[in-house]
Amino acid sequence: MLLLGGLYVLFVGVLSLYVQGILPILLVMGAFVGAQFVVSDKLALWSMGASEGEESECTDLYRPVRRLSQQADLPMPTVAVAESGVPNAFATGRSQQNGTVCVTTGLLATLGADELDGVLAHELAHIENRDVAVMTIASFLSTIAFPTVRWGLLFGWRNRRGGGVVAVIAVSLVVWVVSVLLIHALSRYREFAADRGGALITGNPAALASALATIDGRLDRVPRENLREQADMNAFFVTPIGRRFIGRLVRIHPATERRIGGLQVLERELAGR
Repeated sequence: MLLLGGLYVLFVGVLSLYVQGILPILLVMGAFVGAQFVVSDKLALWSMGASEGEESECTDLYRPVRRLSQQADLPMPTVAVAESGVPNAFATGRSQQNGTVCVTTGLLATLGADELDGVLAHELAHIENRDVAVMTIASFLSTIAFPTVRWGLLFGWRNRRGGGVVAVIAVSLVVWVVSVLLIHALSRYREFAADRGGALITGNPAALASALATIDGRLDRVPRENLREQADMNAFFVTPIGRRFIGRLVRIHPATERRIGGLQVLERELAGR
């Protein structure tokens, strides 16, 4: 987060050299941050076609969410269900008071009761840690830097101060690449933290480890076209869709094997108390 903050300062500083006045830059960036912060959770639910489930129709989901929320000392979140054969879950919400836990119908059909508890507790840990707010703010820098590069390449030659445009494009490109790497590292760290937090809520790390292995194995049997439809939600999901072969630096989530290993270590720690 400190490195991302440094990038913010660098980026604004360079833009101020080529844009008249720092105030317009700060106003525009503030407006983007505010809009992204307010609507990101709604966009996540909308993109999944998720809707709030009626408690009378989703008793098997409401009951564990309410029980686990009480164990975590959290307000009862909104419960949403997405009609999808892809087994997954995610949490949204800018604060602990307006959190939402969403699960797919594929997840409900795939996991047993203990495994479902593990996944729900993981998502509640994200809400407890305010991860959606943190990642939304963190990702803003790359959101701004990338269109700056694109617009600069498309329209920069029309600007009489060609050298200034080239400098802005170059810095924006570097900021975009570095910010993406830092954001993904932050995302992986917060997934480990949510794994640990969720396991401590249930007191059963093995349940979440089993759920991760079950989901990971089930994703291999989901049709590729279904996976592609929801690939943009990877940053939210408890387990990422698809496989990446271009290195650990660009992973949004840690490898499932590492997460399971961490949970096994936690289980031994709890057993030794």
